[in-house]
Amino acid sequence: MPLRARHRRRTVLAALVSLTAAAVLSSAPPASAADTWTEVGSDRADPLTESQGLASVEVPAGAANRYTGIGTIPVGLSTRGWNHVGDPDASYDGHYIEPYQRDSGTTKMFRVQSPGGGWSEYVHTLSPGEALNNSWAAVSPGGQWMLAGEYGTMNRLLVFPTPGVNPSTSPSANLPQVATVRLDRAVRDVQGCDFLGATRLLCSSDDSAGTLFGITKPLLQIDLSAEPNGTSDVTGHVSALRQLPLRSSCSGTFETEGIDYDRRTGTLRVIVVSPGFCVLTDSKTYRFTRN
Repeated sequence: MPLRARHRRRTVLAALVSLTAAAVLSSAPPASAADTWTEVGSDRADPLTESQGLASVEVPAGAANRYTGIGTIPVGLSTRGWNHVGDPDASYDGHYIEPYQRDSGTTKMFRVQSPGGGWSEYVHTLSPGEALNNSWAAVSPGGQWMLAGEYGTMNRLLVFPTPGVNPSTSPSANLPQVATVRLDRAVRDVQGCDFLGATRLLCSSDDSAGTLFGITKPLLQIDLSAEPNGTSDVTGHVSALRQLPLRSSCSGTFETEGIDYDRRTGTLRVIVVSPGFCVLTDSKTYRFTRN
């Protein structure tokens, strides 16, 4: 989300945190452009701990789904300025990755939990022209390469070696941007992406204007010319598949957040945060299946 809007929401959620404390390689077949993602259910999204992103984790077997929100940021990170966490992802071997940003500076950070449970921090120094926003992370099915995105109107996605998985990475060294996905159409305010297959992404856009694809808050599909390999740029063809659900007891502006595709069940999940006071009561994680 944009920094000013995020500050407003953080104020509301931080107040709720205080009140609470006081009280107490893929096997998925590729989809065609004509495929339909149909809503099959929803779950309430907690505004403190489930309002930014989500990820399904395959290792260890039976692991619970992971979520991020202002309430999941460790105090030790927030006191060092890492006060926003985006949409996470996990590699198929069980490395769980959270993207972090600060309000200012020249770095962004990816916090990685290994399958054994230990945490490490991988800091990236911004490339020339790179936005400070660190909205999401998406690990490619092969595991070695990770995509990340910037908020705003963008015509690219960023490619990194997957921290903690790619042997070239180290917590003691800068995590470099190694390539770019060049999009054939601009996208706006992408809050999360996840791989459906080796060369296909599904992304949640918080676009409120609707001028790029004719709908607001679209579910996007990005088809890559090749699987990211860290040595050369690839192109991405962008399609808008549908508008994400916008239902609440309150009227106003919704906010589309993170996205997750679980290849084990074929379930797509997207967080949509409700307007106004209803952020506390009827924000949802919507579930979809492909027809």
